[in-house]
Amino acid sequence: MRVFARRIGVAVLAGVLLAAPLTGCGGQRDTATEAAAGAAEVPVDLPVGESSIPDASPSAVESMGRGPSATPSRSGTPSPTAKPAPRRTAGPRATPKPPTETKVPPPPPKPAPSGCQPTYSGTQASRAQVKSALADAAARTYWPTSAPDIRIPLNLVKATAWQESGWQSNIVACDGGIGLMQVMPGTADWMNQRFGQSYDVRDYRDNAYLGGTYLAWLTKYIGDMYFDADYRLDADLCSAELDSCLLNAVIAAYNYGHHAVAREGEPLTVPNPGYVRNVRALMTECVCLDY
Repeated sequence: MRVFARRIGVAVLAGVLLAAPLTGCGGQRDTATEAAAGAAEVPVDLPVGESSIPDASPSAVESMGRGPSATPSRSGTPSPTAKPAPRRTAGPRATPKPPTETKVPPPPPKPAPSGCQPTYSGTQASRAQVKSALADAAARTYWPTSAPDIRIPLNLVKATAWQESGWQSNIVACDGGIGLMQVMPGTADWMNQRFGQSYDVRDYRDNAYLGGTYLAWLTKYIGDMYFDADYRLDADLCSAELDSCLLNAVIAAYNYGHHAVAREGEPLTVPNPGYVRNVRALMTECVCLDY
């Protein structure tokens, strides 16, 4: 997915955000703009079967995106047979493990032309509607079988949506990124096929789920390779070095794509420090946190 704002201070983001050009999901950017990507959800407690995803690896044929329930259920509760996630005391592995996910999102789009302005399509969702959709996306259990402890923090979802679109649900970037989470159509198609869903990237609720699921997919992908399946997106685990924690790596990969951050046989890389610092700052200072 792509960054919505230029590299500006957090204190003035709310005032100037809508003046900067957008770019789309899962792609690279130039020195003035940056990018990110999206994903999908699945009905509550309905695992995706192998018949619906014939090309998926064993870890892929799982339920994703179970929504919170008003009555007690397995949602949000680790599987009785799931092993507790290990707790790392150091940074990422110098030499990563082979990826557990063999089916990956499409390559990033080409950079948008300089000076291109975003367009708008459809009706803008209200702030209350956007808040509800992002909260629902953050509340989901995305990997209930193999990684039930993966949780996407609400402040990360809110901050990412603000960085990407300024919470504009009907905005379309020059490179094709769509909506709240600036999901690229190709990434949305891949996630829908990957998880057997049919989410509409132009629907603000589905767009929030797609973005949340992509964050969860990146958490699993990078966490397995570099953090020994410790999936904590915890800012307290980060040092001054941007490549020190899973949270920074996931933010970076949302913007530049997974392959720019996590490569087989190579150390973890954060190629877009400006974007990562912006989102990290928004996670604690964004005006959107009070909406």
